[in-house]
Amino acid sequence: MPRLPTLQEQLRQLIATPSVSCTRAELDMSNEGVILLLESWLSSLGFRTEIMPISPGKFNLLATYGSGPGGLVLAGHTDTVPCNPERWQSDPFKLVEKDQRWYGLGSCDMKGFFPIAIEAARPLLEQRFQEPLIILATADEESSMSGARALAAAGKPRARKAIIGEPTSLKPIYQHKGIMMQGLRLTGQAGHSSNPALGNNAMEAMHLMLAELLQFRSELQNRYQDASFAVSVPTLNLGCIHGGDNPNRICASCELEFDLRPLPGMDNDALHAELERRLRPVAERAGVEFDFYPLFGGVPAFQNARDAELVQICEQLSGQPAESVAFATEGPFLQQLGMETLILGPGSIDQAHQPNEYLALDQIDPAIGILRRLISHYCLTSPSAEVQKPK
Repeated sequence: MPRLPTLQEQLRQLIATPSVSCTRAELDMSNEGVILLLESWLSSLGFRTEIMPISPGKFNLLATYGSGPGGLVLAGHTDTVPCNPERWQSDPFKLVEKDQRWYGLGSCDMKGFFPIAIEAARPLLEQRFQEPLIILATADEESSMSGARALAAAGKPRARKAIIGEPTSLKPIYQHKGIMMQGLRLTGQAGHSSNPALGNNAMEAMHLMLAELLQFRSELQNRYQDASFAVSVPTLNLGCIHGGDNPNRICASCELEFDLRPLPGMDNDALHAELERRLRPVAERAGVEFDFYPLFGGVPAFQNARDAELVQICEQLSGQPAESVAFATEGPFLQQLGMETLILGPGSIDQAHQPNEYLALDQIDPAIGILRRLISHYCLTSPSAEVQKPK
């Protein structure tokens, strides 16, 4: 078996390779360096690798060991959110071990998953694989999910089951809410504030829009509930608003951005259409121009059957019941490829997207054990074999 960097050294190199994805162009980075590191390690182990260009500087990696239909995908994203280095107690791009934790940007969300997945697979690679193992690394999950969208459009990879290693404290996650981010721009007419008849105030029109949105939120929350979520209703958050340029001018333009997080069973396209149907007449009554648009493609809500085989096996292996979460993942896009999909990975979402992100060391060995048994079950044995519980 080829000599690889240790698990810790792999993570050190991944963290030292910045791969921020961001909707702000000045902060956005390529993920090519991370993809090339993973490709070099996996190809040295005998994986067949394919680097899939997504857009300039953005790539997915598909690494396959074994062949045939079925098998298991272990998936993660290679990008991180931006960070504020001045708020960290250490360099976010250097792996630091302290208090039984590994600190660094992406340590839990989610560069740490890749060395753990590699270590889980490595001792099994000299055995004969009945079905393939695919390690999947995607681009831009934190911004546009363009990497996962490209895979769904391309119809690959194909497997029976998929694990997405987002930080869940090794709890199986069988469903999550979706997310829509919407922009609303109203354009009125500027004029001198001393005479309101000289213009049409877009900010006042936006006041009417806000009332309609809050009414819509109330109606949605009365129509849809799911007690398995900590927040059992769909949410609509009024995130930011911009308008006007001076106190003594009638506001000519006003923009609002908000997000909506639907429950499983709610359709993003239908929600967008219903919002537009309700908001456009408000703009017409106010006499302002109306522009309503998505800020990004949105992510559908994700749901796996509570009694699905993969859910039950991961409950058995982790010793924890499956749960629901409010944050969105690439799960719906892998599901579109026909794979039974579950979210399960080391580290806590509570440490993600904030200064001093860390991966607790006591998560590593249990994560390796769970993934190794999943690989054994789905790739080394026949599909009907019984999973072996960790000892």
